[in-house]
Amino acid sequence: MNPREIELAGETPHDPEELQAGAGQRPAELSVATTLGSVHLTVASLDRSIDFYRSALGLEPLERGDRRVSLGADGRELLVLVAEPGAERSSGYTGLYHFALLVPERRDLARWLAHAARERIPLAGLSDHFVSEAIYLADPDGHGIEIYCDRPRRLWEGQVGARMTTLPLDVDSLLGELDDPATEPFRRLPSGTTMGHVHLKVAAIDETVAFYRDVLGFALMAQLGGQAAFLSAGGYHHHLGANTWESAGAKPPPPGKAALRRATVVLGDAGKLDCVRDRLEEHGHSPQTSDDGLGVADPSGNPIFLTVG
Repeated sequence: MNPREIELAGETPHDPEELQAGAGQRPAELSVATTLGSVHLTVASLDRSIDFYRSALGLEPLERGDRRVSLGADGRELLVLVAEPGAERSSGYTGLYHFALLVPERRDLARWLAHAARERIPLAGLSDHFVSEAIYLADPDGHGIEIYCDRPRRLWEGQVGARMTTLPLDVDSLLGELDDPATEPFRRLPSGTTMGHVHLKVAAIDETVAFYRDVLGFALMAQLGGQAAFLSAGGYHHHLGANTWESAGAKPPPPGKAALRRATVVLGDAGKLDCVRDRLEEHGHSPQTSDDGLGVADPSGNPIFLTVG
């Protein structure tokens, strides 16, 4: 362990929001191989968005059409943008709170932060969540973005509810990973970058937990009363976050908004997809089936696409 890991392993950080594990926690029914796939968003200007995601974030355009572009890292698709000229920012509705890009190493996060400082990229926050270290920003359409790296799993596995917190990021420690932050080169996000999790704005927490846990099969890892919940498969700290901070009782965004088009859940095997379809139908949902998966809206109207990796 490095000195910071030793310090973290020996303490239980106070959580200013008193984040606690939900009672009656049970193992996820989904495969440990479950991951997240690409996030699809509506944007107002494809050219503006491509420039931002390439120059500021470090994603590479993979395939472009007249109104659509896919972007990723080292050939892995992470984001799909669909242009709707005149689309307005979506606020006061359910939808995307942020999507979160997971980089492989702490040094990768430090390299991006040094790049952001040099290029004066506006940031919305820098946080230490104990399970991870995270940097927050938004794209030109107001879509929330997190770039983060995980702390070693041995520090938090089985303790997510007690350990996950929100504290200020130790920027000096992070940049200390680099020989010289002022000159550290940055061209793009590294190979191995994945869609680590998606955090949603929802109308109500209880019905959200009931859907993602009892229907889809995620495990509830932590819950902040009626304000927020975090769910995952395979013991990860969270693949899905949900909160009501800006959206309690809200409706989905109407047409003409720059909004979430879909978040993708990649299941471990085809059998699980069949099981999820059956559970959705048993609970009164009507999933839309296609050759590569099925789509459904959660109770807050957030579009989810389930497929097999």
